[in-house]
Amino acid sequence: MSRDTPPVSGETPPGPQGLPIIGNKLAFVRDPYGFMTRTARQYGDIAHWEDVSGQIYQLNHPEYIEHVLVQNNENYVKGDDFQNILEPITGNGILNSEGAVWRRNRHLIQPAFHPDRIRSYAEMMTDETEEMLASWADGETRLVHEDMMTVTLRIVARALFGVDIDEHVDTIASALEEFMEATENLPNLVLPPEIPTPSRRRIRRSRERLDSVVTEMIEKRRADPGEDDVISMLLDATDEGGNAMSTDQIRDEVVTLLLAGHETTALSLTLTTYVLSQHPSVEEDLVAELDDVLDGRTPTMADLDDLTYTERVVKESMRLYPPVPGIVREPVKPDIVGGYEIPAGATVRMHQWVVHRDPRWYDDPLAFEPDRWTDEFEQSLPKLAYFPFAAGPRRCIGERFAMLEARLLLATIYQQYHLELEPGTDLDLMATVTARPKNEIPMTVHRRSTE
Repeated sequence: MSRDTPPVSGETPPGPQGLPIIGNKLAFVRDPYGFMTRTARQYGDIAHWEDVSGQIYQLNHPEYIEHVLVQNNENYVKGDDFQNILEPITGNGILNSEGAVWRRNRHLIQPAFHPDRIRSYAEMMTDETEEMLASWADGETRLVHEDMMTVTLRIVARALFGVDIDEHVDTIASALEEFMEATENLPNLVLPPEIPTPSRRRIRRSRERLDSVVTEMIEKRRADPGEDDVISMLLDATDEGGNAMSTDQIRDEVVTLLLAGHETTALSLTLTTYVLSQHPSVEEDLVAELDDVLDGRTPTMADLDDLTYTERVVKESMRLYPPVPGIVREPVKPDIVGGYEIPAGATVRMHQWVVHRDPRWYDDPLAFEPDRWTDEFEQSLPKLAYFPFAAGPRRCIGERFAMLEARLLLATIYQQYHLELEPGTDLDLMATVTARPKNEIPMTVHRRSTE
């Protein structure tokens, strides 16, 4: 490593001492954001602790994170902790798969995220948003996270699969909701995966409901293939031996894209509406830009270069409230990071939540300040001091899609409505795969004057 580090030795990095047997697992589960932040601030750029799953190494410096995700990425896999959470619902999709299977399937799916294809989604994204807003009434209270989950789910289904899922939205949304909530259940996080628990039974039920819908989607495309949707591309694909992908394999990729393709963007939009409700001056600046650039028009792809403040609002929201709060990896072979040896099979944790709020990289890091995102500021940041979409070969395949969607939806919503947080609403976030609100975020929506 290029940073000044202690010499390689048999010592482990400093870190919190836990309880017998369970280590720090309970402390982490009870207060994940506080635990990961305190650990970084107290023990430095690399910390070590143990829990029921084994040894944990928390990396808190961008350079160390770059080493794992980029420079030495071939030595790292997602690992058992990650698989135990997502595999029951996503199977062996591109979020979970490794090696040749991951490379083949990512290559097959990549065309759906080509910049030219993504540009073609813009009008559909705003159309779906306009349809959502048409159901809003001035002065009513909306459950914003529910609205954002629905509209982003409809968008990803139309964009990637070429299907309208109106009749299945409730089934898919409720199944994914049940799955995400069950993943945070304490027994599910602490007990070995082979032990049946009520939360794991809920996960199985959510998978069965999803499978019924996804199987129907696949069979419709098998009977009537499209030209460029993901399901049709997967159905048409063969391996080196000329063998087609199985229905189970295609199912895993479809469910993965349904989950990953709408969950994080919906969360980003929900959390952005929340933070804007707490910062009226930022909302005023946002609306002023929308009025100046759009003058009442629905935003288009061509407008985005001029919506610079809108983009800064999105970036700052994802800094302060990253939809994915942490990444885990597991070294296949021992590695040296920060002068310490990380053994094969250990869990390596890298938390956007911690790094994005580090005062070394961000002045007044807990403040919501979109104006910090100047070109000069971005150039001054260390690599991976900001990594909401991860980095390296496993960087989120849908990053361009998500950023386009977040900016267009935010612009469409805020040029028409002011969203006021219901008094007494607290933001309490889960910390499993995503930073999902534990409770709804009720907002009273006020139609803006068109005069």
